[in-house]
Formats: sequence, C-alpha cells, structure tokens
Amino acid sequence: MMQEPQPEAVSDFRDLQLLIRSHVPLLVVETHDENRARELLTRLAIKEALPLFVWSVTDGLQRLGFAELPAAEALLEPDAVLKSIKAHREAGLFVLCDIHPYLADPRIVRLLKDIALRYREVAHTLVLLSHRLAIPPELARLAARVELSLPDEEEIMAIVREEARRWQAVNGGRRVKTDNRTLMQLTRSLRGLTHADCARLIRSAIFDEGSIAESALPEINRAKFELMDLDGVLSFEYRTEQFASVAGMQRLRAWLEQRREAAVAQGEAGALDRPKGVLLLGVQGAGKSLAAKAIAGSFGVPLVRLDFGALYNKYIGETERNLRESLRSAELMAPCVLWLDEIEKGVGGSDADEGVSRRLLGSLLTWMAEQRDGVFVVATANDVSALPPELLRKGRFDELFFVDLPDEATRAEIFRIHLRRRGIDPEGIDAGTLAGMSEGFSGAEIEQVVVSARYRAAADQAPLASAHLLTEIRATVPLAVTMAERIEALRAWADGRTVPAN
Repeated sequence: MMQEPQPEAVSDFRDLQLLIRSHVPLLVVETHDENRARELLTRLAIKEALPLFVWSVTDGLQRLGFAELPAAEALLEPDAVLKSIKAHREAGLFVLCDIHPYLADPRIVRLLKDIALRYREVAHTLVLLSHRLAIPPELARLAARVELSLPDEEEIMAIVREEARRWQAVNGGRRVKTDNRTLMQLTRSLRGLTHADCARLIRSAIFDEGSIAESALPEINRAKFELMDLDGVLSFEYRTEQFASVAGMQRLRAWLEQRREAAVAQGEAGALDRPKGVLLLGVQGAGKSLAAKAIAGSFGVPLVRLDFGALYNKYIGETERNLRESLRSAELMAPCVLWLDEIEKGVGGSDADEGVSRRLLGSLLTWMAEQRDGVFVVATANDVSALPPELLRKGRFDELFFVDLPDEATRAEIFRIHLRRRGIDPEGIDAGTLAGMSEGFSGAEIEQVVVSARYRAAADQAPLASAHLLTEIRATVPLAVTMAERIEALRAWADGRTVPAN
C-alpha cells in the first residue's frame, strides 16, 4: 500500500506536478536522495495516471506500478533504451537514473532531443535523475531543473523521533537519552542535508550508546562537511578553541557574549537582529586566527575557512563562480562561523588580476548584505593598506576590532597557557619575569620561545626552567623590532577607527 506523502514532500510533489502538466519534456532532478525522488515520482505517476518506467545501467528499463516489461525489453545500454522510448507510442513518465556519464556521447544527446521535440506526438516526459548533472546546450531550452527541498528543523526533529523509536524497539523499550539543548544543536547542525543523510547520521549517533550527547556534535558536523563535498576552497576546521585558552581580548569577548544567543538562534518575529560578523585587524601572530577559532568554539558551531588562494582560476569568470558556490556551501553549514583568513589577499586588488579582485569584492559584499542563514563572518587582515574602503564602511561588519601585541599581564598568561598545554606546571616558572623581558613579543613568538626552550632543556638533560626561557627570549628578535615602522603605522590607522580587542 502506497504511503501518504510526508508534509515535507508536498511542495516538491506540487512542483513536479506543475511541470508535468505544463508539458515540459525534460526534467532534471539533482539529488543524493534517489529513493525519495523515486517515491515522489511514483506518487506523481499514480496521481496523473501515467505509466512509470525507471532505467538504470544495472537493472535496465523496467515498468513500475502496473505491469512488468517483457524480459526482452529490459534494455541496459542507454542508446538502446532511448531508441525503445522513442518508438514507444504510449505516453509515459521515464526516469533515467545516472545517465550523466553518457551525455558526452552526441548520439545520446540527439536521442534525448528527438524524444523531447516529439512531445506533441507522444507526450513522453523524461526525468534525468542524478546527484549532479550538467545539461548539454542542445537540451537546455527543452529542460527544467527541479530541486528537492531539504528538511527544515521541524522535519529533522521528526526524523530524530523516528530513529529514536526504532532504537527503542530493538533495545527492550529503553529510551534514548538526551536533552533539549543538545537536540536543538543537533537539528541546526543537520540543516542542509537530505532526509536520508539526516537519518543515517542520527542513527549513527543514537545506536552507539543509546544517547544523543553534545560530544557527538563535532563528529556530526565533520561528517556533514564531507557529505556536502565542500573540501578544496572551503576547509573544515576540526579543532576550535574556547576563550578560556585565549589570553586577553576582553573587549572582544564581552562584545561576542552579548551577541552569542542571537548569532545561533533561529530568526523569529521580534527577535534581535542576527549579527553579521567582525573584522579582526592586527599584527601578525597577535592571535587573530586563535580568536576566530575561539569565536566558533564559544558559539558552539562549526568553523569553516575560506581559502582565497584556492578561489582563483585561470578561466575568466570561474573565480567569481567559485566564490559564489563557496558562500552557498557555507550557508548550508549554517549556523557556522565563516573564517575569511587574510581577506586582503583575495579582495585587495592589483593591476595584474584584470579586475577579478573587484568582482570578488562585489560578490562578497552583496552576499554579506543579503544572507540571513546564520553564517557569522570572521575576517582577519594584517595589511590595512590593501583593504578596499568599501569593505571597511560601517555596516559591512558589525564591528572592526584591532588586535594589538599583548601587554605584560597578557604575556604572562600566554606563557602559562603554552606551558600547561605541554604538561608543564607554570607554578615552577617565573611568568612575571618572562613577561617583563618579552616586551613587544606576539603570542606566536611567545609560543615559539616555549618550544625552543624545551629543546634547550632536553639538550641539557634538565627540567624546563625559567633560565631556558629567558635565554630564548634574549635570542629572539620580535616583529615589533623588525617591522616597527609598519606596526606603528597600523596602530596609527586603527586609533579612532577600530575598537581595541584587548
């Protein structure tokens, strides 16, 4: 017995029905959830009283729902099956699964076109069903694309309940353990995936220990990223941080804490405006990248990094398309933090890029102004002179923060943090003296001091001591010395134009 359509399928069903009734000869359905697409098409065929045929290269052409084709007609090769469809005199709905590899063959393209052009004679509707399919130019005007809707949070919650019931049924009636906060985070994390993928990830989380724990969410986000095939231009940062492991940046922390709930909440009438993001400008090694990771960690959302270097493509127009696709992919990961690292390298502009950086900037600014999907943008920059004025205008980012070199108290805390990370008790180290001797050091330079001092102590076959660290401090020439003029110029520009992060 055919099941009633689920609520989430109603709009998809109507869209497909409208196209069928509008006499569109070619439908292109791109989805990874083939089973759901076939269920929708089966319901549609019954509703419209159309015979339904399904073809794949493994099963051949089969008639579903009413009667079976003779064995001789269970054709496997695409050219043979299309010739059979072309000769078939009864109007029908033909679903061709994964025909995309064969669209490079001009004979296959011509056969598809022949069938489409003869629609008035015999009303065949061809459905090209695949995970991804590029329509040849010959067929473009004859075809219409159909995008199946992805489940919203209410529908994802229904999937969670169904998987929980299944687990309960095979485990003696035991209930799945979780809490409302984790459930809300889970449903937000699964947005952008198909019904089948949502069910599989929920099942893997539940069936392991009979619970949905907050500790499982990072693994689910990682799996979601891999399913969405975002690797390349976008990279998933598996390790985020908490501000507890970040020294200083008190103003930035306070600003973020005021907006944390609004950043991850779902938009409701009367709710606070969702924050757009921040631009972190500062000295190299001062902690901008660490801050980006800590923002994602404090919000409890995935961190996705956009590599501007990977965007560029030798073909005209491809770079801008890469950016647009990357931003759409980031929206599918929402709620998330999108980290634009060293943004000046992508949109700073040069005489040699033939205006590509200006077009990238335009696309980025348009997207930032229009997106409402819960992507919090964190842009980091070292060179303010390379940043276009349009990016710095008020309203692009919610705030511009200047990340300066750490003061003495912050430097002492940075020493303690890096010592603890390496299993060394900081109580035995004179962090105050180290901080006083390391004036002008960045956080990255302090970390390298700790790393080098441990090598020195190992060479001496002695426990790490303050003396080892002091020796490395004296041997280090920080950027504050080698790039003093540039740093002072950066501070001068930031004064009055930005908010100090510390």
